[in-house]
Amino acid sequence: MSDTSADTGREMPETVEILQNRRTIRKFADRPIEPDVIDAIEQAARQTATSESLSAWSALRIKDPEIRSEIAHICGFERIAHAPLLYVFLVDQHRNLRIAQELGVDAESASLRSANLFFQGYADTVLAVHATETAAEAFGLGAVILGSVHNDIPRIIELLHLPKNVFPVLGLGIGYPEKTPELKPRPPKEHQYFDDVYPDDARTPSLVEALSQYDREVHDYYERRNPSNPLPGFTSYVAAVAQSAFVDKGNIFQMIEDQGFRVD
Repeated sequence: MSDTSADTGREMPETVEILQNRRTIRKFADRPIEPDVIDAIEQAARQTATSESLSAWSALRIKDPEIRSEIAHICGFERIAHAPLLYVFLVDQHRNLRIAQELGVDAESASLRSANLFFQGYADTVLAVHATETAAEAFGLGAVILGSVHNDIPRIIELLHLPKNVFPVLGLGIGYPEKTPELKPRPPKEHQYFDDVYPDDARTPSLVEALSQYDREVHDYYERRNPSNPLPGFTSYVAAVAQSAFVDKGNIFQMIEDQGFRVD
């Protein structure tokens, strides 16, 4: 237990405190992670909730310096090559298909290759990443999640020798933080949590006006973080992303199919 809530007097559970204070760490101290800590983190992640008890995910520990360097290049994040612990998490139906084939199931007709079970496996993988990150933070470590492994999916598949029915989802770098950044603001709770049904747009005629205070919080945060080029605010950032030039990274559904899954 840790801090006490002013509203109820109830002590805040440590896990909740960790989640409420989550930060992305992009620069790690030159300090190895103890093997027993790594084992405990991985054991915690293995207990992640999984659809239909299929555990349709796996993770690669990336140790080879050349592979690390190329992943860093693909992600556009050169420092990640030096993270004490670097993973790539994968949807993995290859293992389950092998089991099914050994028990006489035709691999071509197996439902394990279906779009439904692909996306179930994808969700399982994301949950495993989050569990790994949270467990790492419980040990005083920090982490950065790397969606940027999707910048070049075919090369990641080639680089990691991924067989059919395995697909990269997220990278995860972990280490002891060299510096802990300020907590980044998030959108107001009333714009993310609703009761029973999604609210009608008439309830909030102007989201830009409703989020004006949050815009100021975001601007102030980035002004402290990068005074020479602060972000104007959340709503202007959303608009900029919406009209930014589309970067073609290839047809992801085709790449999923090329790995043996059926997504039609």
